[in-house]
Amino acid sequence: MKNFLDFVREQGVVGLAVGFILGGAVSKLVASLVADLVNPMIGIVLGKAEGLTEATVRLGSATLLIGNFVAVLIDFIVIALVVYFGVKLLKLDKLDRKNS
Repeated sequence: MKNFLDFVREQGVVGLAVGFILGGAVSKLVASLVADLVNPMIGIVLGKAEGLTEATVRLGSATLLIGNFVAVLIDFIVIALVVYFGVKLLKLDKLDRKNS
């Protein structure tokens, strides 16, 4: 049991677990922000009352369903920005590494 506790302390497993849990929560928050606020506003601008996910583009006889892709792209960009600024704000990019 002592070896296990030493491993958890030395490898930062608790911090990793907390980060994983917070990451999931941030992901849900951003998904809600994009789905519930951003997509409907973009849908209004595009003239689609249903929201962004229903947006399509016609190319000849083909109909491209681009709305959901754009919504997922916005979701990814917001999460990437949250992670980037979170790392910068907490100065996690400046941590000294052991044995480097």
